[in-house]
Amino acid sequence: MTLHAQTVAALRLPEGILIDGAFGPAAGGCAFATRNPFTGDTIAMVPACGAADVDRAVASARAAFESGVWSGLHPSARKAAMTRLADLILENLEELAAMEALDAGKPITDCREIDVPETAKCIRWHGEAQDKLYGQIAPTAPDALALIVREPVGVVAAVLPWNFPLLMMAWKIGPALATGNSVIVKPAEQTSLTALRLGALALEAGIPPGVLNVITGFGPEVGEPLGRHMDVDALTFTGSTEVGRRFLEYSAQSNLKEVCLEMGGKSAAVILGDAADIPRIAEIQGTAIFWNMGENCTANSRIIAHRDVYDAVVAEMAKVAAGWRLGDQLDPATRNGPLVSAEHFAKVSRLVASGKAQGARVVHGGEGAGGLLFQPTVFAEVTPDMEIFTTEIFGPVVAVTRAESDEEAIQLANRTQYGLAATLYTRDVSRAHRYARMLRAGTVGVNAYSEGEISTPFGGFKASGFGGRDNGLHAHEQYTELKTIWIDLTT
Repeated sequence: MTLHAQTVAALRLPEGILIDGAFGPAAGGCAFATRNPFTGDTIAMVPACGAADVDRAVASARAAFESGVWSGLHPSARKAAMTRLADLILENLEELAAMEALDAGKPITDCREIDVPETAKCIRWHGEAQDKLYGQIAPTAPDALALIVREPVGVVAAVLPWNFPLLMMAWKIGPALATGNSVIVKPAEQTSLTALRLGALALEAGIPPGVLNVITGFGPEVGEPLGRHMDVDALTFTGSTEVGRRFLEYSAQSNLKEVCLEMGGKSAAVILGDAADIPRIAEIQGTAIFWNMGENCTANSRIIAHRDVYDAVVAEMAKVAAGWRLGDQLDPATRNGPLVSAEHFAKVSRLVASGKAQGARVVHGGEGAGGLLFQPTVFAEVTPDMEIFTTEIFGPVVAVTRAESDEEAIQLANRTQYGLAATLYTRDVSRAHRYARMLRAGTVGVNAYSEGEISTPFGGFKASGFGGRDNGLHAHEQYTELKTIWIDLTT
């Protein structure tokens, strides 16, 4: 038996979808295979839900919310359950990491050291925060009292991406559960297993039945019905801008549910003319684009380098790319496993071919490396009219563009429909402040690639974001309604 087969055999695979505290098949009895992208083998059969399952999940979430079994708890009681869930995640770290690696193709070391621990940290942080959030009293005349309070919005649908299945689930359910809502999670069809396993751990932690439901399947059969459902009060989505636009349409065509979108990106790293230690910068930028196979919405897929450092940047990026080890995602030494699916591999390959055809120069990589593995790829001489400069590739591919001045570098960085993240390198503190403010992005790292941390809000400008933020106390706002209670004290 191979290592992959042994690992699958040791997993406690989900026994169906989770609705109202019980696991079972989809109403229609249909299922689909979730596959290991490295071997192509089927890991498990996952229920293919439809509108009937969506209705059942929403009804369960609504009943739980209205009963007050979670929404009516003292915040410290919700904190205790969420803290227990965080503990259980860490107690099951090895299993969750293996399940995530097999399903998504993510390197096992990243899953062990980043994804699973950060998932637990996120759940714990939001659990700890909820009993430390206070309402307000507005200034009024002495004969009145004006209370400003926040209440849970009700039933929240969370539609997840496939690149960080566990962590993105935590980013959604952490603040939504902390504020007293009931939640329905739809994981990406490519990566459903850890969402279902996390649902089982939530029940074990004491989160009541119906408060967290997990239903699996495809966008038209599950995602769209959730977006159009008249009894879903809010929907949060991480994924492509194309699909995000649809959720705004579904909201407008149904009950005007609140929608929070974290979408695509074409993030730029701007390297100014005074930047020093180019080898160090290249190491940072290697992580910024090649980590997680480039399947990361904040990946710095564009480098805009001042002409004085351009040649050095290109040369050092080629060296860094050559040092990334590709292979089996269960090998602890692997830095990049396979892309998530054959369909996505074809998309990345097409865009790389487009870069070659339009005249960009490949200085490293540029093709697959067997199976669904794709070489870390560095393009030089990329101009703003090329498709690889404008289109999100979502793979380990970086385009390096020359700027004649620092001002032009900033202009080129902003020449995109997206605005999720950016990176800026300079030795001058005044330039750091000035240019960081000029970059049109929700997060700007200075002399470091960074998405911030759990305490800082995460989201984008322009076509990268809409309606709210993940992370930080700001994430609680999109899962609550603001209410004014005016009390007349004269009677």
